[in-house]
Amino acid sequence: MPAPTFDVIDFPYQPDAESLFARIRQLPDPVWLDSGKPRSLQGRFDIISAAPTKILESHNGRNTLTDSNGVQSKSADTPFALAEALWQELEPAPPALNSLPFSGGLLGYWGYTLGTALHHIPRSSESLCNLPDLRLGVYTWALVLNHSTAKAQLIFHPQCAPGQRREIRLLLEGSGPQHHQPVHNHMADSFALTSAFAPTSSQADHIRSVERIKDYIRAGDCYQVNLAQHFSAGYTGDTWHAYQQLRRALPSPFSAYLEWQDNAVMSLSPERFLKSSMGQVETKPIKGTIKRGETVEADNNNAVELINSAKNRAENLMIVDLLRNDLGKSCEPGSIRVPKLFALESFANVHHLVSTITGTLAKGESPFSLLEGAFPGGSITGAPKKRAMEIIEELEVCQRSLYCGSFGYVSTTGRMDTNIAIRTLLADGNALHCWGGGGIVAESDPQAEYQESLDKIQLLMDCLQSL
Repeated sequence: MPAPTFDVIDFPYQPDAESLFARIRQLPDPVWLDSGKPRSLQGRFDIISAAPTKILESHNGRNTLTDSNGVQSKSADTPFALAEALWQELEPAPPALNSLPFSGGLLGYWGYTLGTALHHIPRSSESLCNLPDLRLGVYTWALVLNHSTAKAQLIFHPQCAPGQRREIRLLLEGSGPQHHQPVHNHMADSFALTSAFAPTSSQADHIRSVERIKDYIRAGDCYQVNLAQHFSAGYTGDTWHAYQQLRRALPSPFSAYLEWQDNAVMSLSPERFLKSSMGQVETKPIKGTIKRGETVEADNNNAVELINSAKNRAENLMIVDLLRNDLGKSCEPGSIRVPKLFALESFANVHHLVSTITGTLAKGESPFSLLEGAFPGGSITGAPKKRAMEIIEELEVCQRSLYCGSFGYVSTTGRMDTNIAIRTLLADGNALHCWGGGGIVAESDPQAEYQESLDKIQLLMDCLQSL
């Protein structure tokens, strides 16, 4: 019998991948990297997969690798090194597949809390969410939809067993048994909050924290700190039903949905963290936000106000400089460029200023060393990064968990693409967690900063509260 090979099969394209993902949800650990199409103006690829051969999790520095039979092993190595070792075990894709974003590899998330260990910052705030700091699966197949070319392809890695290949094709074609395995909290097509979203800290406390950051800035400790507030709610039902409503309310180009056991991640992120492809690196930090207007005229006025805001442009520039430095750790000297500075991007709830920084990956570097060297993203820490993170740890009332970390993939082609996990809800048992934040600088108005942190996520909370 010939050895299994990479197999790329044309599949009927459809502009909305929602129903395709629903067909494979009955498999373990289903994941969807969602471009927000057809409603999102940005975004190109959707990537759908499930049934990983291995799962790597990290909890407070303790790493566990679980295979598809449930057999576990422990390791004291760093999560980034363990992830790279798993990736290197996979047969690399041939150059002919380089145009595909994902051809088997790692999918999942790196939580912000990994960054506190990377930068040697003791955790002092409370952990209210019990999700792992990192959760990555080794996925050996994927359905990839390219919305630029209106094509879809089903890709099997050589390590995907023949029996699984047949099962996946049957499920995706709609001819397999369509039933979801019983999972805690699942009630088909039903989701409801059992308590309204409530902040963990008061408005007065948030404003006092903004003032404290401004004190630190005046004292010369830092230039900018990203401060977030946490909200939680109880819920019952199916998080998939919730995510379907969220992606309609706030279509976003770097969205993601992942579920396992009684946990789920629902990310509606507008922000790319790091993309690396064929040795070319890109990061697109968001800094500068204003609410959408209720009329066309008001909306245009708000956009012009944001573009001309000296405060927001300065805030953005600080992070551009930080990320140029972060990319410089892994990129060829002299290769860092800023092709776009302060570009306006608009979403359902807010306008953003977005800059683009590029570089060329240096010899001997990998997607994982690039990610580790820049983690967590500077747009959600502040500058300088370590001092900003220390102040975040001091002032925020609870751990960020995945929030402000990154969700994404590293493919066997060597390609990596990750988001900044903002506008992200975490389901932990019967509790939902979400955060909203913003960059604090010397000119920040505390009340306006409090309102901005709400504006970014109010639409998500209102959406779920209306179900």
